[in-house]
Amino acid sequence: MANTLKLGIPAGSLQESTGELFRRAGYNIVFRSRSYFPTIDDDEIECTLIRAQEMARYVENGALDAGLTGHDWIVETGADVREVEELVFSKATKRPVRWVLCVPQDSPVQSVKDLAGKKIATEAVGLTSRFFADHGVEANIEFSWGATEVKPPHLADAIVEVTETGSSLRANNLRIVAEVIQSTTRLIANHESYQDPWKRQKIDDMALMLRGAMAAEGKVGLMINVPRDHLDEVIELLPALQRPTVSSLADESWVDVITVLDESVVRHIIPRLKAAGARGIVEYPLNKVID
Repeated sequence: MANTLKLGIPAGSLQESTGELFRRAGYNIVFRSRSYFPTIDDDEIECTLIRAQEMARYVENGALDAGLTGHDWIVETGADVREVEELVFSKATKRPVRWVLCVPQDSPVQSVKDLAGKKIATEAVGLTSRFFADHGVEANIEFSWGATEVKPPHLADAIVEVTETGSSLRANNLRIVAEVIQSTTRLIANHESYQDPWKRQKIDDMALMLRGAMAAEGKVGLMINVPRDHLDEVIELLPALQRPTVSSLADESWVDVITVLDESVVRHIIPRLKAAGARGIVEYPLNKVID
């Protein structure tokens, strides 16, 4: 029987951004409506869509060999899994998401201790309970099935909710009292699966390609022809990821310079490069950058 890696893809808000990351890493994942089994152009991988909240426990018990989920849900479930790679991406921004303790703007609460004996609504009961225990505060932690932001002040005194931009909290007239945890997406693996040499190599290769795709995000390659006697001046202008590659051309008085830089600075750099004598300037997109 052929080797197969059972891979969990997070369903819901992270689904499309996960698919896009895999595509940039070289894996073509196709999602089909009403199907929980996306196709992937690798016969050795079987994909299953699973909610991020449940991913860690399915990886822990071996139903999946590996999967992607947030660090917050690993902590929430207490699952014993191997965190292979941190992947900093989310549904709205490229920043970590934050679980925050919030109260209404006009609440007298100023600190965690002010919530002793109060009702806290959250989807992450385990994570929140540990947070309050760490602060030595006893509170009534209540599971919220959704629309958590609307519960204070009538249905709860405070909430612990996840946020990326804070816009939903502001829209519901809430203010942050404390940060509970920051979380990023992780590629995780079942411990036994990761001990299998074939599966470990498959997972590590995937981690390398995903890491390369993330490293390339927002970066471009630049190829430039430079008069040899202007080389030092041109290199000074380049905020390179690493030292540029310099190669001789057929005309010994010119060299070819190849480098990687942030896409946001290209429009500022190219005019200065041209003024410094560079010619044949070619900008090209990058799918992966692997150190």
